[in-house]
Amino acid sequence: QVHVVESGGGLVQAGGSLRLSCTASGLTFGDYAMGWFRQAPGKEREGVAGITSDGITRSTDSVKGRFTIFQDNAKNTLYLEMNSLKPEDTAMYYCAAAITRLSWWSLLLPNLYNYWGQGTQVTVSS
Repeated sequence: QVHVVESGGGLVQAGGSLRLSCTASGLTFGDYAMGWFRQAPGKEREGVAGITSDGITRSTDSVKGRFTIFQDNAKNTLYLEMNSLKPEDTAMYYCAAAITRLSWWSLLLPNLYNYWGQGTQVTVSS
């Protein structure tokens, strides 16, 4: 059984940084596409960044140059390094794994992911 757990969220001032972590038991990193998603109150869940099983990454335009997704396969851990945070980055952040092979263009589509964590809250104050 796959169990996904996020951590690292918190309250930070605008311009600050946070690093989110995601561990996933029951699957082998490197065999699955992984992604970070976020959902703000009253808004739909959106793809933030994803990484294919081949290590190809994609980020949504609003976070390019500020957020970096990477993983440590030996530790079965996915990360999202977030810098220059803005109030509009405030949301619940979710980690997800896809059991099907995803291409670069589909990395940010939440409906293609099968396993989800409970989320970690990120709040950026102005």
